[in-house]
Amino acid sequence: EALVFNDPDFQHEDLNFLSRSQRYEQAIRKSSLMVMKLREYGIADPEEIYWFKSFVHRGRPEPLDLHLGMFLPTLLTQATPEQQDRFFMPAWNLEIIGTYAQTEMGHGTHLRGLETTATYDPATQEFILNSPTVTSIKWWPGGLGKTSNHAIVLAQLYTQGQCKGLHAFIVPIRQLGTHEPLPGITVGDIGPKFGYDEMDNGYLKMDNFRIPRENMLMKYAQVEPDGTYVKPLSDKLTYGTMVFIRSLIVGDAARSLSRACTIAIRYSAVRHQSELKPGEPEPQILDYQTQQYKLFPLLATAYAFHFVGAYIKDTYRRINRDINEGDLSELPELHALTAGLKAFTSWTASAGIEECRMACGGHGYSRCSGIPDIYVTFTPSCTYEGENTVMMLQTARFLVKSYNQVSSGQRVTGMVSYLNDLSSQRIQPQRVAARAVTVINDPVSLVEAYKARAVRLVEAAAKNLQAELNHRKSKEDAWNRSSVDLVRASEAHCHYVIVKLFTAKLSEISNAAVCAVMTELCLLYALYGISKNTGDFLQAGILTDAQITQVNQRVKELLAIIRPNAVALVDSFDFHDVHLGSVLGRYDGNVYENMFEWAKKSPLNKTEVHESFHKHLKPMQAKL
Repeated sequence: EALVFNDPDFQHEDLNFLSRSQRYEQAIRKSSLMVMKLREYGIADPEEIYWFKSFVHRGRPEPLDLHLGMFLPTLLTQATPEQQDRFFMPAWNLEIIGTYAQTEMGHGTHLRGLETTATYDPATQEFILNSPTVTSIKWWPGGLGKTSNHAIVLAQLYTQGQCKGLHAFIVPIRQLGTHEPLPGITVGDIGPKFGYDEMDNGYLKMDNFRIPRENMLMKYAQVEPDGTYVKPLSDKLTYGTMVFIRSLIVGDAARSLSRACTIAIRYSAVRHQSELKPGEPEPQILDYQTQQYKLFPLLATAYAFHFVGAYIKDTYRRINRDINEGDLSELPELHALTAGLKAFTSWTASAGIEECRMACGGHGYSRCSGIPDIYVTFTPSCTYEGENTVMMLQTARFLVKSYNQVSSGQRVTGMVSYLNDLSSQRIQPQRVAARAVTVINDPVSLVEAYKARAVRLVEAAAKNLQAELNHRKSKEDAWNRSSVDLVRASEAHCHYVIVKLFTAKLSEISNAAVCAVMTELCLLYALYGISKNTGDFLQAGILTDAQITQVNQRVKELLAIIRPNAVALVDSFDFHDVHLGSVLGRYDGNVYENMFEWAKKSPLNKTEVHESFHKHLKPMQAKL
């Protein structure tokens, strides 16, 4: 952090005052410098590179993101040793700058629908790449528009007259040296977006573009010189990159929500407004219960997601070691868990960041608050790497499969092991829930309540699906007609996992005072979640009317208990002012003076009289 923030090369004017082209240029300047400094300091560990990059770009996207985050890792995981010899060092040294071109104008999350083709020609031992339709044009990959000279392109492989499904190919798109697009390649930037101004998300159209046979990534599947296709051992192995990126998004949700909470809670301690009692000074807006009710559950959520992110990262590493030793048994659960938690955390964080902005009143709408930037930068993660509703349905597929296994007398393991309760009882989930009386001040007891809710919603969704199947012949039709229930079951499963992991973390905290505060946050997270989903808990007989009243009362009590520690709890996220990028959320609380200074720097204030006055207003005044 200090290496970056104390380095004059990385200082720059406020990005809010730059045009899109200038922002892109600044990002490229800083990325180029960043690569030089990484070499100079000898930073090579992926985790350290990630943090260094994050500090250089202050948590914002940058044009080399996909080169560092997708192109290089995909080469490492899916290229043969010979391919790595050819491509990896040039890519590591940025002679080759790559991106990952999967999404097309007409298809994103539904990969099987991708239309780009790669047809093998045994006569020349080449693949011929084509974008046969307008919807098949690659659309959205970051860094594709103006930065990259290569792309890993996902295309439908055709050999010996048969389609063998999606495979990855290394495709040069611009001439090394001149950076001009190669013949047969049409490439450019897709235009302004909701955010991501410094990223050249691009399009790529290929017309009979030929690449050598050796440019297909062949660690798993191969095409031999005569066109014979050798299929991979497992079609699940290429999931690795996606699972890894989804696990990163969970950590990103935690960080983005933490930043928004830090700004909103600090500002709420600085801002004084209205009267609680006549004649007395205006109170801090953080003293209003309504403000606490908006912000403290989000603060608790940020901590919860932080622990979940760390858990997923560790689980990914552990299962990855197993996969490398040939054990794929835990892959389906890892895939289901990362898909569901990616969706759950990104939806919640995205809505939470916007809640923080509104909690800052009018000034939250100013770009100087920093929150609009956090929002437009984070919210696309609800869509990329798997659209959230589709992700929830993938998790649901795993839950239904696990439920069916339990119904047929098998036992299931991992995070779905709670479904085993159903087979041992073979009674209604209502009675399963009623066995344990929920104690609303005990996180462990609340984990049981969330577990009972997950059981009930998974069972209800699975039974609905079965009822639809009995009515109709088509499996797909039944799935579609049950999908709202299936998404709710996945949400309940993910909510349970998060409450469980937050609660498990408490026993690891040795400092009693810290443990007490974390327990309050954990209780607030769990009880607030119940108060927002009371129907589920009442309907399943998990909680009584009287207990729901207690839950709502306890939430309000916890707000008052957390209030004295609220600012310290966001300070402990330890965001440097430069990284936070917010006038409202400054550590020193000096908001108003700095807001005035910030406004003076607006490009509109470069002259006292704007040229449009002489061009338009004055002639109009003269005529009227």
